Amino acid sequence: MKSTDIPMDQSLGVLTTGTGNPVAKNQTSQTAGYYGPVLIQDFHLIDKLAHFDRERIPERVVHAKGAGAHGYFEVTKDISHLTCAKFLSNVGKRTPVFTRFSTVGGEQGSADTARDPRGFAVKFYTEEGNWDMVGNNTPIFFIRDPIKFPDFIHTQKRDPRTHLKNPDMQWDFWSHVPEALHQVTILFSNRGTPDGYRHMHGYSSHTLKLVNSAGVAHYVKWHFRTEQGIKNLSAARAAELEGSDPDYATRDLFEAIERGDNPAWKVYIQVMTEEEAFNYKYNVFDVTKVVSQKDFPLQEVGRMVLDRNPENYFAEVEQAAFSPSHMVPGIAPSPDRMLQGRLFSYPDTHRHRLGANYLQLPINKPLPPVRTHQRDGPMALGDNGGRLPNYEPNSFGGPAENREARELDVHTRLDGLVGRHTYELTDADFEQPRALYRLLSDQERQDLVDNIAGNIAKAKLVFQRRIVEHLKRIDGDYGGRVEMILKAKNHEY
Repeated sequence: MKSTDIPMDQSLGVLTTGTGNPVAKNQTSQTAGYYGPVLIQDFHLIDKLAHFDRERIPERVVHAKGAGAHGYFEVTKDISHLTCAKFLSNVGKRTPVFTRFSTVGGEQGSADTARDPRGFAVKFYTEEGNWDMVGNNTPIFFIRDPIKFPDFIHTQKRDPRTHLKNPDMQWDFWSHVPEALHQVTILFSNRGTPDGYRHMHGYSSHTLKLVNSAGVAHYVKWHFRTEQGIKNLSAARAAELEGSDPDYATRDLFEAIERGDNPAWKVYIQVMTEEEAFNYKYNVFDVTKVVSQKDFPLQEVGRMVLDRNPENYFAEVEQAAFSPSHMVPGIAPSPDRMLQGRLFSYPDTHRHRLGANYLQLPINKPLPPVRTHQRDGPMALGDNGGRLPNYEPNSFGGPAENREARELDVHTRLDGLVGRHTYELTDADFEQPRALYRLLSDQERQDLVDNIAGNIAKAKLVFQRRIVEHLKRIDGDYGGRVEMILKAKNHEY
């Protein structure tokens, strides 16, 4: 078929300006005569150019490169004894979701196959508003206090002088923060480069709280286990795809859904009573630690299926704004320090990136009506509250407090002296990466050692030696094998 034979869809109507005025000519600007300059009175030209100049909103500080899809979550097991969240109330109940997958450290144009954790964020559009499960494809993270998050992310970005990626930055940081080596071990294992987004698990990583209708609380960790099976890329294959198809994971997800091969995940939780959580052998609120599935087995909750691609990437994927602070009754935060920091940081960056009214964008808008006393600001959609008062209490009507929800409010006891309480590095910080290393097969250990040694060899010797000592503390074989490769690469080691 020739391009001139492509049928035009006349049902879409007449082209208009942003103000809805019909456009008579979209091929030429208004000018003062044939050779004359362009006129500023040409509103269509100015409107078109001004919008074009502003088409690029600031990219996310982290998770800039990503892909997303719509789907649903279906309850398969009754957990109403654990939570009063209505979307979890009945077996068979379905809730629409939007899921965004992403890399963490790279920019918009970076490769999908980078050695990097993967973001795994799910927006549940429930009848009580949105719940965002904002996690990763790993059950842990590099740091456990939010005050270190800007420092960590800076090490994953570009050198402020050269504007190049600098291995010294990340290995220097990790050598000073050895609790990160549990996540580093995962990162440089084969799990560090998933084969697309369909073949990886997702985790809340943080411990969250569930509250039932009687006000009884349990602490839980969420697990999304892929039904497609875990698949990872070798370092060589990932590097090959980085050059030949840098959008590999985005393409794989989109094309799978287009052909009806809808990816799905079984959803589970690990459940702890408050007493069990506070008396566990590890701090369950330290996101650098896992909670053993032997001690707290997975309990099935439901199933997530992604079955519809976005119609417009920018409107749905780029403008999607997730935050762990977006919660519904029956789901609450825990004392996890990193989680507490994210409760503030995520909405704050959305307000910077998308504007104060980011929750009014269609992809972020909840299903039930929104009734607040917030007004004005950029991109205030709808009637902006109309004639109703913008304060409360008042004598003129408007939304009132939900007394039912207030009565279910759980009072968490907090007790202690205010201060900057330091996490002391102990052998407990090395026990879990030690167990992980010993769990790997011989080939997986060799891949891990090769990947770490190949990357850290680009850093200064002082950082190489410091990291090797930490790895030896995890396991003598682990650190010794990395050291042997480094010595072979550099006789000065």
